[in-house]
Amino acid sequence: QVHLVESGGGPVQAGGSLRLPCVASGSTGGAYCMAWFRQAPGKEPERAARIYIGNSRTYYADSVKGRFTISQDKAKSTLYLQMDSLKPEDTGGYYCARGRAYGRTCSVAPYDYNYWGQGTQVTVSS
Repeated sequence: QVHLVESGGGPVQAGGSLRLPCVASGSTGGAYCMAWFRQAPGKEPERAARIYIGNSRTYYADSVKGRFTISQDKAKSTLYLQMDSLKPEDTGGYYCARGRAYGRTCSVAPYDYNYWGQGTQVTVSS
């Protein structure tokens, strides 16, 4: 069993930055994928960033590429999402998730991730 806890959300002005940590507990060994999804009110979940734990390869949605950075600290069992140059359209709930890897790649589909945190809210004002 894996337990994920996000934090670090809050209000921020456009152009600002936030760093979201996600602390994992339980079985954290082996190769798998971790991802940050986000969901705006009334919209489907969108994958923002993914990382394949086996080789730390990262993937980003076009909407966040160049502004967001996903990283991991294995010693602390913590996944991070550094968000810079925030925009109002980045507003939403942010969720970290863990899922299986397909070879050495990570799925973009939420249904491929079977462990989820409770989420942390990010609100970007203009």
